[in-house]
Amino acid sequence: MALNVFDHDEYRPPVWKSYLYQLQQEAPHPRRVTCTCEVDNRPKYYGREYHGMISREDADQLLSQAEGSYLIRESQRQPGTYTLALRFGNQTRNFRLYHDGKHFVGEKRFESIHDLVTDGLITLYIETKAAEYIAKMTINPIYEHVGYTTLNQEPTLKKHLPHSPEAPDGPAPAKDDCNTEERLTSLVRRATLRESDLAPKYEKVHNFKVHTFRGPHWCEYCANFMWGLIAQGVKCADCGLNVHKQCSKVVPNDCQPDLRHVKKVYSCDLTTLVKAHNTKRPMVVDMCIQEIEARGLQSEGLYRISGFSELIEDVKLAFDRDGEKADISSNAYEDINIITGALKLYFRELPIPLITYDAYPRFIETGKITDPEKRLESLHEALKLLPPAHCETMRYLMAHLKRVTQYEKENLMSSENLGIVFGPTLMRAPELDAMTALNDIRYQRLVVETLITNEDVLF
Repeated sequence: MALNVFDHDEYRPPVWKSYLYQLQQEAPHPRRVTCTCEVDNRPKYYGREYHGMISREDADQLLSQAEGSYLIRESQRQPGTYTLALRFGNQTRNFRLYHDGKHFVGEKRFESIHDLVTDGLITLYIETKAAEYIAKMTINPIYEHVGYTTLNQEPTLKKHLPHSPEAPDGPAPAKDDCNTEERLTSLVRRATLRESDLAPKYEKVHNFKVHTFRGPHWCEYCANFMWGLIAQGVKCADCGLNVHKQCSKVVPNDCQPDLRHVKKVYSCDLTTLVKAHNTKRPMVVDMCIQEIEARGLQSEGLYRISGFSELIEDVKLAFDRDGEKADISSNAYEDINIITGALKLYFRELPIPLITYDAYPRFIETGKITDPEKRLESLHEALKLLPPAHCETMRYLMAHLKRVTQYEKENLMSSENLGIVFGPTLMRAPELDAMTALNDIRYQRLVVETLITNEDVLF
């Protein structure tokens, strides 16, 4: 089936391809071949389809009557292991069968043998009938013409305005269109989003997870039906994009997280968070730094003195619950060390540290350079390895810490002291042994100290 190329200015909802859906309807149905006699030592998780230890030839004879016939037998070659014998394409196919609470022969796990066979027959039938078609599905995808790339443009960069998680990302539809809007797929809904030059263009990979779709579903990359009984494809946990597993390998790194999917602030990937909220930096960083600079720059031991952990946890919960509406003012938290503690906790709980695991070795090597000029040069190159959202957050944080050092006489916090505090917070060793990680601490301190001292040059 040919795929129409839609003009961007004259967008029309795509006509979903139905060829693979039709094939799924045509696939053979399971036909259980039951054993007429009692079988000793039958595993409790198999039913009458279990025939005990019979040969391949006997199984073939029993299944020869109809397509989709199946039975389970114990292997003669490897007693204690089980084989699913299935009739498809006028021949018997044998699959090693496993059970770990669910039944499986490959990646997918099923509650019942019947479901496993149903899904297997659908997959075999479609892959036999449409092998060439499936191989070409990703060549001319709908995604490139009316898909996520052109439809999911980022809205205007927000200035910390209150955001309702229930509010749509695009313009509100007219009341008469509400029912129509609900029927459209997430792909088509993205047509309402508008591009803005103010929005940060951070690249982000999709966070795909295997997903079972209830009812017929079509891939939002190639527009073809997602076949099978369970785990028909993958869904992005951050933006909700639904695609075939094979299509997920060619989808561009243009995930636009949706607040309906991104439920928390702390422990959330940094790029995911800023894209979900359409901000340059995580709102936690902006709000905490603004609060600290408004009332805490002269506080002795700033960032070194810890606040009460229970109250820091309260701030974390407030951000997770209320996002940009979280109250961290002096009325709510009089002790500025609560706010500095919340900021440090945010960086500690990032699943990927501000200085990413990939970039970590380069930064550590930079810390080992003794010549100040060469270290600065190396650090400048190392910063290029950070994702844009990480680099922008780093720039903003270092500019703040530089301002902290300007009040060193009052707060007693030099760039060296701040390096000791923030080194392990911003840099985490990627699975190094304890001794290596311990040796890295001094280099982490040197790196952060150099970043603070030379903030104006490096950024």
